Amino acid sequence: MTEAEDQVTEEVQPEEALAQDAAVEAPEPEPETEPEAEAEPDWKDLAHRYAADADNARKQGAQRVAKATRDGMKRVASELLPALDDFERALAHAESEEGDDEHHLTKGIRLVQEQMLSALKRAGIEQFSPQGEKFDPHLHEAVSTNPVEGVEPGTVVEVYQAGYRLGEDVLRPAKVVVSA
Repeated sequence: MTEAEDQVTEEVQPEEALAQDAAVEAPEPEPETEPEAEAEPDWKDLAHRYAADADNARKQGAQRVAKATRDGMKRVASELLPALDDFERALAHAESEEGDDEHHLTKGIRLVQEQMLSALKRAGIEQFSPQGEKFDPHLHEAVSTNPVEGVEPGTVVEVYQAGYRLGEDVLRPAKVVVSA
């Protein structure tokens, strides 16, 4: 070999050594995985999910409408109840003043009152009068207590003002006198 060839060989050898050292030090690259072809979606599963979502949205909408209706009925009832109470007091006074029980005006007014109570009942609003029941602070408002002979303490003995409820919700508790 000539000197020039020896120099080229010597120059190549250090480059090969460096390449070998680099190969030993560097971790081997993982083989590149080809991106998986996107699997076709499960159309049945998607259809079921969308149907369930639509059904849930429909149910939530119906619940919101029912709640709004119920809240509206509560509001209207709370505005009408004082007028019904005044009606009751006026009729009681008029009937106590008259000597004739057959007075047509009070009968007509009583009929209108009954129709109003009937309309509230059809809307789901019911009047309750807890005479003789055990006192329940969720349903009754105790105005006073009186000791009554022969009646168990904690029993409603007199109702000053009837209560009203819409389903299980109390719109207005009954104002009562409780035995002591």
